[in-house]
Amino acid sequence: MKRGYIFLLLYELVIFIVLFFNSFISGMLGNYKMFIFLLVIIISFKFTLGLEKDRHTCTKDIIMEEIIFFLVFFILYYLLGLVIGFAKIDNYYNMYSLIHIILPIVLGIIAKEYLRYNMMIKSQPKKILYVITTLLFIFMDISSGIRMNLHGSNYEIFLLLAITVFPAISTNIFGSYVTLKSGYKPVILYRLVAELFLYLIPIVPNPNQYFYSVIWLVLPMILCYRLYLIFEKAQDQDIPRDYNKKRVSLLIIPLLVVLFLVYITSGYFHYHAIVIGSGSMEKAIYKGDVVIIEKVKWQDRKKIPKGQVVAFKYGERIIVHRVVEKIDYKNETYFYTKGDANNNRDSWTVTEDMIIGVVNIKIPYIGLPSVWLRNL
Repeated sequence: MKRGYIFLLLYELVIFIVLFFNSFISGMLGNYKMFIFLLVIIISFKFTLGLEKDRHTCTKDIIMEEIIFFLVFFILYYLLGLVIGFAKIDNYYNMYSLIHIILPIVLGIIAKEYLRYNMMIKSQPKKILYVITTLLFIFMDISSGIRMNLHGSNYEIFLLLAITVFPAISTNIFGSYVTLKSGYKPVILYRLVAELFLYLIPIVPNPNQYFYSVIWLVLPMILCYRLYLIFEKAQDQDIPRDYNKKRVSLLIIPLLVVLFLVYITSGYFHYHAIVIGSGSMEKAIYKGDVVIIEKVKWQDRKKIPKGQVVAFKYGERIIVHRVVEKIDYKNETYFYTKGDANNNRDSWTVTEDMIIGVVNIKIPYIGLPSVWLRNL
């Protein structure tokens, strides 16, 4: 065996031993420590085996394909949100989250994928070394999850497999294949999007854990197959210029659709959408309809007329009912509401601070699957 292969295996053995201790004994690699450890490995790698420059000619084209792929994915994902519902994400737009959550993820991804690239290049053309390197990076991704579930029940171990291990296998097979074909940059882009969007988008679809794991098990395989077809066609040669122009033009519509879906479902802007989960407003609004709520400014809430359908917060629920009476008392306006299909008006009084907005637009029935899933 060549001397370079022996050094490569020694590096991989060292990394595996450290990850093993991290998983089963000490839990020493947290936050920036994993990045520092990988950085030390990369520096040492440079002086022993040398670091390879990324000379792949199709990198930009593959990145463009990934961007289009993710835009289409997020369009479908947010449309799915109308079926399965949405969840608001905790606010990570602060210095603490940036320093302790987002930045360690970014640095860790960059270091891992740069190291993967150099290890995969140094493994050429030994397929067994490709496999060993891929297994190492799978273990790197699941090592923290192993420690958290080390003394867990059988159910927690099953969750580890379903939610962490299987998606990690899929992601790293994708990562190793694409790294060999187009360098480390497309893999970094994929992982940054996949691992950071939950921290950066304020509201996202809300699948259960199993469904979410299936999405991130299947998604890299779909993208991998798509890129495989491109690699087969291009054979790692320059793709014609008009190809890039077409790709850029195709970005516009998906990008606008994604922005619109995030806008309309987030609840942070002037309009947002919700699914009606009951039949209390039939025959005006049916169970499973999606209604568009237009937010009303505080000073304009007194002007909401009798007969207007409004959305208001009652406890943790958002209710859409019609105003049947309003009373002004001591500079406050109180609204009495009723579902059109109900015999009696609501037993509570709606105050101005409970009002979210008015409802004038509905999209019939497209939220019915969401209602069905909630009732399972």
